[in-house]
Order: sequence, then structure tokens, then C-alpha cells
Amino acid sequence: MSATKPSREREGLYFVLISVHGLMRGHNLELGRDADTGGQIKYVLELARALAAHPDVERVDLLTQMVIDPKVDADYGEPLEEIAPGAHIVRLPCGPRRYLRKEVLWPHLDGFIDNAIQHVRRVGRTPDVLHSHYADAGYVGARLAQLLGVPLVHTGHSLGRVKRQRLLESGVRRETIEAQYNMSQRIEAEEIALGNAALVIASTHQEVEEQYCQYENYHPRRNVVIPPGVDLTRFRPPKRYEKTPHITAALGRFLDNPGKPMILALSRSDPRKNIPTLVRAYGENAALREIANLVVVAGNRDDIQSMDKGARDVLSEVLYLIDRYDLYGSIAYPKHHEPNDVPDFYRLAARTRGVFVNPALTEPFGLTLLEAAASGLPLVATEDGGPRDILGHCKNGLLIDPLDADAMGEALFSALSNKPRWQRWSKNGLRGVAQHFSWEAHTKKYLREVRKVLGKQRRKAKAGVVPTTKSRLPAVDRIVVCDIDKTLIGDPEAARALLQKLRESPNVGFGVATGRRLESTLRVLKQQGIPVPDLLITSVGTEIHYGPGLVADTGWQRHIAYRWKLEALREAMQDIPGLKLQAKSEQRWYKISYDVDPDKIPSPRKIQRHLRQLDLHAKLVYSHQAYLDLLPVRASKGLAIRYLAMKWSVRPEALLVAGDSGNDEEMLSGNTLGVVVGSYSPELERLRGRPRIYFAEGKHAWGVLEGMEHYNFLGQIRISEEELPEEEASAL
Repeated sequence: MSATKPSREREGLYFVLISVHGLMRGHNLELGRDADTGGQIKYVLELARALAAHPDVERVDLLTQMVIDPKVDADYGEPLEEIAPGAHIVRLPCGPRRYLRKEVLWPHLDGFIDNAIQHVRRVGRTPDVLHSHYADAGYVGARLAQLLGVPLVHTGHSLGRVKRQRLLESGVRRETIEAQYNMSQRIEAEEIALGNAALVIASTHQEVEEQYCQYENYHPRRNVVIPPGVDLTRFRPPKRYEKTPHITAALGRFLDNPGKPMILALSRSDPRKNIPTLVRAYGENAALREIANLVVVAGNRDDIQSMDKGARDVLSEVLYLIDRYDLYGSIAYPKHHEPNDVPDFYRLAARTRGVFVNPALTEPFGLTLLEAAASGLPLVATEDGGPRDILGHCKNGLLIDPLDADAMGEALFSALSNKPRWQRWSKNGLRGVAQHFSWEAHTKKYLREVRKVLGKQRRKAKAGVVPTTKSRLPAVDRIVVCDIDKTLIGDPEAARALLQKLRESPNVGFGVATGRRLESTLRVLKQQGIPVPDLLITSVGTEIHYGPGLVADTGWQRHIAYRWKLEALREAMQDIPGLKLQAKSEQRWYKISYDVDPDKIPSPRKIQRHLRQLDLHAKLVYSHQAYLDLLPVRASKGLAIRYLAMKWSVRPEALLVAGDSGNDEEMLSGNTLGVVVGSYSPELERLRGRPRIYFAEGKHAWGVLEGMEHYNFLGQIRISEEELPEEEASAL
């Protein structure tokens, strides 16, 4: 997987774009197929191509989910697809092979992160910049940025807080929103992404000032507005003697008088796109129906009943309204269209002197608005984000309240009734798009902002940092990592049996991961007669040391120092009730530890909000309802283990991790082989049933040995076919 661009005198920038959900490929885009395959897919693909075309960029990898499902094209199961010189789509496993909607991808994102790390290892170069798109990729991007030590750029596309607000305003119940969209988890992922991002790219000023500002991690200095681009070679106005496109015949099946001006709507059949309100606006305005046809292109479908619930509800309501207002002969709603038909729809609407309408409840981007304007169509669009800025630049249409059907109908009638103004709007749109919304202009500003983040000197790729003293780690091909209290220790006979088994396996490394500080860790290991392990992760993942020489991993210290303000955090926590600083010996430079009175302390969520509003960044670890630790956002036992896996080229499937308490949860998640010993705390019960997490019956180290046997860890590692591709299992 080497870069395909010609060699240059100096190494160019390496970008990794992350867009997890939807169906992503470089040709024949299935835009509108479902709620996950829409404008974001097109935006990210065109951004990847535009970046790769710039002379300062060497490589662009676009990471997305791999889908192997007979219900979708085989293209989506290909691991690698070149979409332009120097630009690739890289498809990585993310949970089951089948196609999943974004709302149910959340439990599988940790596995996607591990697969992304392995991709970076295969490339052999650390990216200069990560750019995540949407909340799920924001979660992935934040974790990868923490592990790789590179800056994160984030684009939210659609924001959860805004979507929830608009759905509530339209009458959807809060419980329904939570159940259908997993909204709380999405919003928290957005907070995490914003908290870790060095740069947040929005498409409009309204998006920054009215949408991002609703977040606790909103900090204006990290936001920049860069309007999206449009491919002006593909979207252009109709020519005088141009051949009539084939879609004309398809629309003729629906329309009694296809020569009338066309009101064109083109979007997914998603509730947020607000198509039923548009049909109602048209159906209730007799004058509008007299002068124009309505054409609704709402993705592709075979059977409405087989579509996801959101699309099914939207299209069922549209068909009901068509019948209610008896719109037969004046409305077209084709079932199928090809990606190459989209420019023809715009040009046909422009030829009839029609108008493009976008009635969405929220519209952060408005790519279809740009495409329509580039095709010579005036616009009627929702008074939100993208449309505000686009019409502000182009002066080519009207803004509407998406919830006011009567006003929407009147605006459409007005736009079609004034021919001189229609002509002026058409010309303004062509000129404004060319001036403000080309991909060349977008890329130029994008790279300027990225260089500010990177500084004057580019980050050089590093394959890893090797400690100065010798270690067993380079010679091992798998590692057992245990928590100490109630896992490794608690039964001396079990601990001796585990150590003997490890001594008999020279290819297996041994490590501990604990909340204890280093001195306490060494003392308890000595008391139990346990030799110093190959690696020690201590102080809840804030410190890493190697072998008998206890060589500190200074690279990890530099890595987790990101946005850590020790004194400011201590001061901010002084007035929080129910907290008492633990002894000075328990405090570390990258760990603040408290004893907790559970009856007085606010929820961790409220404490986190308090810190975020002060632009302070810390990870809160609450365990046993008795202790609270504040750590850097890049620190945890789980992140430390993944850092080590990447640094020492040990695959996640060759790491067996064992624990017993809540602060082990992150360590146990993802693609590592997790073992919860029988002496576990109740907070880990929620992990039961997750893939690659085995609940042992044996307590303490007996549970570790039982887990090793379950996975056949000392032999041919045993993982089910669904959890691990066959070729990877054979490699182990």
C-alpha cells in the first residue's frame, strides 16, 4: 500500500480521513439509498480527491467500514480502492460483516480503532493529520489522535443537539428520539471529539454561532468556517441544443404536462429532510399547482416495506398526502435513478425555468444547493446553516421556515412567478458558486488552517520508539496483561501457577496494569513473590515502565501531556462537595486522586461539564463508589495497552487482558482478548455478552489461567470466525 503519486523532492503531507458509516465507494455513489449514505459521503470523497490533487499532499487514506453483505454490492467489501492518484478508500472491519446503520455501530467502534492502528502500522508512516467526520468518526478520531499523538481535525456534519431540538419541535417524543437515534451516546461522542480536536471545520458561520455553541467543549478559537466545494465540471447549466436526457421519459410516466416549471427536491427519504411538509405546501396551494409540477427524488427503493423505519415512515406519509390532495399527474416520485442522472435532474429543472427546493429541518452543508446553483437553478431553502451562507454569497433565492407549509408554498409560487428575477437569480447562482464554492478554494484554505496547527515544521513519521535498555518484548509474539488487586493477587497458589505457566512460554510477555502508583506496585509484587514484569502500566494508565530496569517510557509521558493543566484542575475541583484529596503519596504529575463520599458528590457527568466549561480537559475514572481519579484525556489503562500494542507491533488479538473492576472496562474492550475474573466487581456485569470478553468462573489468577485456556492463548489462538477473519487467525 505505497503512495501512488510520483516522488517529490520532499515528503508531502499524509492525511487520514475517517467516515465510518454509510456505503462508501469512489464510483456510482448510492446517495439516498438510506439515511447513512447521503451528502456526507460525497463531501468526504471529494475532499479526499481535492487534497490528493494538491502538490503539498503525498497521501490521503479515507477509512470507512468494510461491509460484506449479499444485500449490498461487493465493492463495499474490498479492503482497498484507489479513488485518485495518492488517494485510497481503506475499508476496515467494524463489528459484524453485514451492513449496520450508524445508530448500532457504537459498540464496534473500539474494534474499528484497533483495525485503524494496524492499518497505520502496515503503511509504515504516522499520518500528519486525522480528520474525522460525524460523531461516530469523531469518537474514533479522538482515540486515534490520543494513541498516535497527531492533531485531530473534526467536522460534525449534522450535530446531535441540534437534531434533537428540531425533532422535538416537530413533535417527536424525547423517548422516541433516544431509542431511534441513540442520541445521548452520539452527543457525548461529539463532546469528546470537540474536546480533542485541534481544529473544528464548519461549513457556515451559523453552524458555529448557533449549533456548535450548544456544546460544553465549544471554544470559538478552534473553529474555522470553510464552505464545501462543488464539482463545476459535472454540474453546469443546460446548453441550448443539448440532447434531452432519458429521465424526461421517466418523469413523463407521472406528469400530465411535463413542460411546466419543475419544483425539484432531491434528498434522502430521512425525517430530517422534511419531504412531507413540502408535499403539503404544494398540495394546499392551488395557484402553485396550476403553474408548476413537483418532482421528488428521494433516493432509490424497491419495496417501501423493506426500508428502514425512518424512510418507510416518510415515504408512506408522502404517498398518503399525494392521495389526499389528489396530486396525480402533477407530481413525480421516481423509484430509481443512477448517480449520473443527478446533474440531468438539475439541468432539466433549469430548462423548464423551475426552482430547487430544500425544506430540511436542519441543513449544515447544502451540497445539493450548490449543485443546483451551479446548474442555473434558483433556490428556495430552509433558513438554516448552509442555505443562509450560500444565498448570502449567491443572492439566488429565498429562505423559508421549514415548519411553515403555507409560507413554503407562497415562497415557491413567488420564485416561479417573476421571470426577470428568476433570470437574475440563475446568473447570480452561477457566478457565486464559481467564486466561493470550488474545491480548489476549499483546499487552499483548508491547508492554510492545517499548517497553523502543524506549525512551521511538518511532523515526521516514526515507526516506534525503542527503549534504551534491552527488553524481552521484541522477542515475544503475545502478551498477558493483568490488573493486580483481586486479579493477579488474592490467591498465592493461583499466582504461582500462572507465573509458572508463563515461564514455560518464552514467546509470551507478561505485564501488569493497575491504578496503583509505581512504588506501591513494586512493593506489593515483592510481597507476593512476583518478579518485575516485562512492562508495568501504573497510576491508572498514566505511567509506563519496562522490565527489571524500570525504564520509563518518556514518549508516553509526552503523549499524555496534551491539554493537561494540573494546578488549574486542582483549583477547579476545590469546591466540588464529597471529595477529599488522597495522601500526597497517591498524587502523580498526571493523576489527581480523591476519596469520595458517594452521598455528597455530584454525578461524574456534572463534574465533567464543570471542567469543560472552563476549557479544562480530564478523564474521570470513578471506581468502587469510593475513589475518583482525574487523568489526562490521552491516558487510561486501555489507551496505554493500545499504545504498547502499536509500539511493539503486537496485534490486539495477541494481547490477553484480565481485570476485575470498573477502571478495567476500557482495557477489556476492543479487539484484545478480555478476561473478567470470577472475583470481579458488579460494574463489569454490563460487559457480559460482548465479543472477546470472557467471564471466568475462577477467581483471581485462576480466572486468568481459565481465560488463557478459553482462548488457547499459548497455542493457536482460538477466536470465533465472526470475530476474526480467517487469514488473521492463521497468522497467529
